[in-house]
Amino acid sequence: MFIQTEATPNPATLKFLPGKPVLDSGTLDIRSRDDAAKSPLAERLFGIDGVDGVFFGSDFITVSKSAGEWPQLKPAILSAIMEHFMSGTPLLRAGETSAMSDDEEFFEPADADTVATIKDLIETRVRPAVANDGGDITFRGFKDGIVFLHMKGACSGCPSSTATLRHGIQNLLKHYVPDVVEVRPM
Repeated sequence: MFIQTEATPNPATLKFLPGKPVLDSGTLDIRSRDDAAKSPLAERLFGIDGVDGVFFGSDFITVSKSAGEWPQLKPAILSAIMEHFMSGTPLLRAGETSAMSDDEEFFEPADADTVATIKDLIETRVRPAVANDGGDITFRGFKDGIVFLHMKGACSGCPSSTATLRHGIQNLLKHYVPDVVEVRPM
């Protein structure tokens, strides 16, 4: 099994491509050792000193570090991913799902059409690009012209995430949706 690695815009996060499907649907952002209990692979990765975040996408895994250097961490991470896939163990424990327990979305019923357009733009133009960088972004709410988004995976804590939000996503949404005045992380 050959696992490719890619740098992400976030220097504290690396993207691993096992060449096999990772999650059937959705994404899963695991930010603590306690949350890692949902997945045998996440538990194994959190067992590596310095690992403080794991994000599963459809065909990739991003791993974030709080300490250590990638040349020392990368072999242990590659080994854990390879052992997991070679064992045939499911990614999630029985009864667990990749569904995130984010808070409900918020917006006024009168803004439903505007929100539908915003969500469509995020799904078709933003999320695929963000996934290429090892992360994900989801709509959280819309109020007073402000779009609230949740950044996950490599995007969470990335030094360039503010620029991505302000200059990339905000400009895109403002161009197509005149009611949008600002985009903020949540």
